[in-house]
Amino acid sequence: MLAVGVSAAALALGSYFVVRHTLMSDSVASSERQARRNLAIAPTYLKQGTDQLLAAYERSTTGFLTAGINRGRLFSSGPSAGVRQVPAGLRGLVARGELGYERTDIAGDHYLVVGGPVSQTTELYFFFSENGLRHDLALLRNILAGGVAILVLLAGFAGALLARQTLRPVGRASAAARSLAEGLLDTRLPVEGRDEFGSWAQSFNEMAAALETKIADLSAAQARERRFTADVAHELRTPLTALVGEASLLAEHLDSMPPESRRPAELLVADVGRLRRLVEDLMEISRFDAGQESVHAETVELGALTASTVRARGWEGRVRLEADEVELTSDPRRLERIVANLVGNAVEHGDNDVAVRVGSDGGPFVEVSDHGPGIAREHLPHLFERFYKADAARSGGGTGLGLAIAQENARLLGGRIEVWSEPGEGTRFTLRL
Repeated sequence: MLAVGVSAAALALGSYFVVRHTLMSDSVASSERQARRNLAIAPTYLKQGTDQLLAAYERSTTGFLTAGINRGRLFSSGPSAGVRQVPAGLRGLVARGELGYERTDIAGDHYLVVGGPVSQTTELYFFFSENGLRHDLALLRNILAGGVAILVLLAGFAGALLARQTLRPVGRASAAARSLAEGLLDTRLPVEGRDEFGSWAQSFNEMAAALETKIADLSAAQARERRFTADVAHELRTPLTALVGEASLLAEHLDSMPPESRRPAELLVADVGRLRRLVEDLMEISRFDAGQESVHAETVELGALTASTVRARGWEGRVRLEADEVELTSDPRRLERIVANLVGNAVEHGDNDVAVRVGSDGGPFVEVSDHGPGIAREHLPHLFERFYKADAARSGGGTGLGLAIAQENARLLGGRIEVWSEPGEGTRFTLRL
């Protein structure tokens, strides 16, 4: 539109000024010829008086008005044009004995005034109307402006069609990319032609096919992993139940065992307990992966729940609790599981200096702080990964699944767990709900 508009406007302006110059020049040439003829016959009629001269001009043509000075007396052929309306510059030129012309407006009418001397005592001025010429120029200007506007509109229409046709593949590719992002991996682009867009569509389809294959493989592998975890945990439950029962019987008779047998029996009982916790954690992880976990929401007083969790596990003497009254609707079993995990980790690694704070600043939260050895910064992003253990100092007897399960429970409740730690200063876990 800009290119067509500028080109058409330049052509229209050039055409208008060429035509205007030509018409103006023709008007001057024809008016000058007429003025010379008028001046040539003027001496013959002036002998009979100025009225006879004006009458002769009216008989010959009606295309001009006449005004003049004869022996100091002013005369004119009409009230609208007189010597007083003649521009001063033209009068000075005629006074020097030369033929001249100048354009002027009189009461809104456009005139070309041509003047010349007849004798030393007589000057004549002829007023040629240019209203028709100006009207034709205005009409030409309007036609050219309208033509430019029509050309610009046509260029805009054609440009819009071309742009839409050119950008249609881009729009299709954008929609296809959104479909891929939403998980519609079978999305493909139609390959039309052999131009750049055709090559682009072909490459996009190859990428989408490779992505679909890769994600399908990953999904299958993930499903196999989940099934394996669930199957292992399930298959371990039966023999583990027997082991737990046998370990319980063994634990009841530890005091009656000889010293050389007591220590191995104690280790066996402890290992069976660890194995039981591992299988329980694996079962819970498999339920999370399968989407089988549900939330049983009820009204919970968060401070009281935290206090009962600490009290039930015998941590009262090792944990300082500062709890406000915070009431919310959530699953108390899952909240207790999260709080027990966070406080249990702190008790195990916090050098008997653990502080728990419950509040509602910016939303309900439970903050668990310890002054243990802390966790190196490079381990912090991985703490909630399954089976991840930062170091031997914090591994203890855990399975490496506790924090992962706590985070999954927090997400299920619509919250999250945040962690801050500095080596030598301690660690702080915050459950935000």
